[in-house]
Amino acid sequence: MHLHGGCHCGNIRFSLDWRGDPARIPARACGCSFCIKHGGVWTSHPGSALTVTIDDRTLASEYAFGTRTAAFHVCARCGAVPVVTSEIGARLYAVVNVNALENVERSALDRSDADFAGEDVDARRGRRTRNWIGDVRIVVAP
Repeated sequence: MHLHGGCHCGNIRFSLDWRGDPARIPARACGCSFCIKHGGVWTSHPGSALTVTIDDRTLASEYAFGTRTAAFHVCARCGAVPVVTSEIGARLYAVVNVNALENVERSALDRSDADFAGEDVDARRGRRTRNWIGDVRIVVAP
């Protein structure tokens, strides 16, 4: 299954090659204060490949808080947060915001709540290496 999406203005876009064709797409609503305020509902499949394209780097920023183990990719033009990445070892992992998907029926999303409060850094990184997208490329336009 090929999914695509991005921020509202299109400055940060992504293409996700989801291996397989699931009947439902998991959508985890994170309970952290940042995700609550920004409507972050995330999905990933560890066997998938993700390409993130940023048209204007000056209009994209990365925000990290708490353990500073994840970078929220924020578009400065429209304010959307379509992707989160985490560098673990020498590898980049990611999740995408289901609210930024452009070719998925909302009825196909299997929404659940997620709460990672109290999770230590090692456990957090371990969970990400098991569950997040592990084949990630970020392309910045010249």
